[in-house]
Amino acid sequence: MGGGRRKRLGRGAPGRLADEAGTAGPEPQDSPSTSPAHEEARKCFSVKAYTAAVAMVRRTLEGVCKDQNVQQGGRAKLFQMLEALKSAGKIDGRLFEWAQALRVLGNEGAHFTGVEVTREDASDSIDLAEALLDYLYVLSAQFDEFKARRGQAQSKDTVGAADESVKGEPAA
Repeated sequence: MGGGRRKRLGRGAPGRLADEAGTAGPEPQDSPSTSPAHEEARKCFSVKAYTAAVAMVRRTLEGVCKDQNVQQGGRAKLFQMLEALKSAGKIDGRLFEWAQALRVLGNEGAHFTGVEVTREDASDSIDLAEALLDYLYVLSAQFDEFKARRGQAQSKDTVGAADESVKGEPAA
């Protein structure tokens, strides 16, 4: 993910990113198994099918769990798969909380509960799912590249005198 930094656009444009100049940039790097479901959630949102959008976000979560190989044999429930994702260290407590809230909202969208799915809930679900996708597929890879690059740079640096903590700077 080289190039310029990307930042998110405001509400009303779920799933869109902008570069520093504010122009639309590339879409996030979904995994091959989650791309169709996530794209369909966006399409549902764009035609104001908010209930369908949150159901597709839930389906995206299922795809993420399967793609991350945390399915616990057979047909595990999504709740269990998300717990396994957390236990495997692939997401932290905050992202797990987001994913669980998206799962519950997705259940409300997928089942005849009588609960209305609002535009705001659908928009938030797409945004939060996208943040989860960005974390797992974009930012994690970017951080791995950063660590590798920094590791190479640090291995090339020579260790200075004992009183230097950072190359060229005296220790405090």
